[in-house]
Amino acid sequence: MCGLLGFLTADAATSDVVDQVYDALHCMRHRGPDERGTWHDDHMIFGFNRLSIIDIEHSHQPLRWGPADNPQRYALTFNGEIYNYLELREELAKKHGAEFPDGTMFATEGDSEAIVAAYHYWGADAVKRLRGMFAFAIWDTETEELFLARDQFGIKPLFLATGPGGTAFASEKKSLLDLLPALGLSDALDPRAIEHYTVLQYVPEPETLHAGIRRLESGTYATVREGGEPKTTRYFRPDFRVRSFAAGSETARYREIAAALEDSVAKHMRADVTVGSFLSGGIDSTAVAALAMRHNPKLITFTTGFEREGYSEVDVAAESAEAIGARHVVKVVSPAEFAAAIPEIVWYLDDPVADPALVPLYFVAKEARKHVKVVLSGEGADELFGGYTIYREPLSLKPFEYLPKGLRRLAGRLSDRIPDGTRGKSLLHRGSLTLEERYYGNARSFSDAQLRSVLREFRPEWTHQDVTAPLYAQSAGWDPVARMQHLDLFTWLRGDILVKADKMTMANSLELRVPFLDSEVLKVAEGLPYDQKITKETTKYALRQALDGIVPPHVLNRAKLGFPVPLRHWLRGTELFDWARAQIADSQTDHLLNKAAITTMLDDHRAGRSDHSRRLWTLLVFMVWHGIFVENRIKPEIQEPVYPVSL
Repeated sequence: MCGLLGFLTADAATSDVVDQVYDALHCMRHRGPDERGTWHDDHMIFGFNRLSIIDIEHSHQPLRWGPADNPQRYALTFNGEIYNYLELREELAKKHGAEFPDGTMFATEGDSEAIVAAYHYWGADAVKRLRGMFAFAIWDTETEELFLARDQFGIKPLFLATGPGGTAFASEKKSLLDLLPALGLSDALDPRAIEHYTVLQYVPEPETLHAGIRRLESGTYATVREGGEPKTTRYFRPDFRVRSFAAGSETARYREIAAALEDSVAKHMRADVTVGSFLSGGIDSTAVAALAMRHNPKLITFTTGFEREGYSEVDVAAESAEAIGARHVVKVVSPAEFAAAIPEIVWYLDDPVADPALVPLYFVAKEARKHVKVVLSGEGADELFGGYTIYREPLSLKPFEYLPKGLRRLAGRLSDRIPDGTRGKSLLHRGSLTLEERYYGNARSFSDAQLRSVLREFRPEWTHQDVTAPLYAQSAGWDPVARMQHLDLFTWLRGDILVKADKMTMANSLELRVPFLDSEVLKVAEGLPYDQKITKETTKYALRQALDGIVPPHVLNRAKLGFPVPLRHWLRGTELFDWARAQIADSQTDHLLNKAAITTMLDDHRAGRSDHSRRLWTLLVFMVWHGIFVENRIKPEIQEPVYPVSL
């Protein structure tokens, strides 16, 4: 688990930029405080910050490996973990070990060599065999080709920038910002990405807020040659279409789900350091922790919450920890801590994410790092098994599907005339729209009218459908819930959930592992019938049945809460109102935002006339981001990471 950085020059002149690349490594020192390594030849520069998890004494990076006739052929930088690395090493050694002197194929005991050896023998198809989370780069000194790849779900990030000076890539965008001049690129912002952010509350892949920097998308790999553009290929295409199952096979199906998850947790426990687990009051994290206890009876679990009633799962999490026998650690976040940490957190994010839950996540990660170096978490279960209550929406709107298109549109026009807050208005409006028109994920706050009021250059053609239309095209003909799951897998999951999970834990030099987001778990989740995901009474039906007997009864059918934040109350009170007013007043975003309209929103919110909390938070986080990365007005104090290596 680390931070990687690389620069492929356009003219075989690495000596001109090697010092700049090495300096840019410092921006992501938190991702790997244990070691720093560098390597370069005439064409390629690799830099690496290591957080040592597996094969601590060896597996240093950048790593060199090659076949017997050219043992230094490849250079590798790799961020992540390959959980089936032992099996891959065994298979590779069995098939090809005899080609090496004394049959010795590997010089380390880690997973990094398994990646590059797999690439040598299997080519780009090797990425399909990797079970884990990863972003890596392999430089082939013979063919002078760069190979970049990212895991199926997008757990680990990889940013890219290509210009006249070459191609650079990094685990964090802030390192690439330092290299834009060497690439011959400007630091201009992308106005469409800004509008997408305000709509979605995150910046969708492959965009970033800087026009010259993109992201290699989840489930894709790319090849680059000196002076050329990256050529990308998608290797991962999930399929949530319903499979045919034999009648009465439900019990066997539940056993398959439980077995796949147990196997995934077992492999995610592979480490040479202590592994803990995040624990909220929900079924997902409790299941992961309960299964982890089977491999480490001394497991430590961690949770966070607030003092305000209704905004904490601390008590339920503590009860769950006691039920499974885990030692439990709690971090309660005060409003003062919350506000003070915002600039630092936004700096770590690289691009704004308007999910307030990332703040308590930052604090619980900070607390966990005092005890462990790796934590497990429950992200991904909702997307794979149908956990969001909004997935029930097609049930409530099904009668509208029988109406002629003209009548559905008429219903929409009628809803526009109904006063806001009137019962049935929302149902009528949503029923008038197709799934493609109405659903673009969990983060929905601004209407077009509200966007027009706050964005100086609102462009109505820059809609969520820029992002969602290609994804809906891939799922044509699937049932509505399957299409919503597929969409969330490529939008909300990788744009919000996994970004905050990676950034907030890595900010504290803590590795986070997500056993639900595993290729074998996906196999048992794909193809589940609609009624095995969503019913009128519950969500994640099949998963809950599979986990009966694994998680405590008080959690099994409990409604999802997560890490809620009392933002609505704090923006009305002394906790955050004055802070928000100051951010709006000081921000130099007048050319982008209508600050007078935002101030009015804040005043209306405080007076209780409207709940603008999520809209305000979206804009405030952007203002803080702009103050850091554009204005250089806000300068967070980023501490040098100092942690005991023995954890």
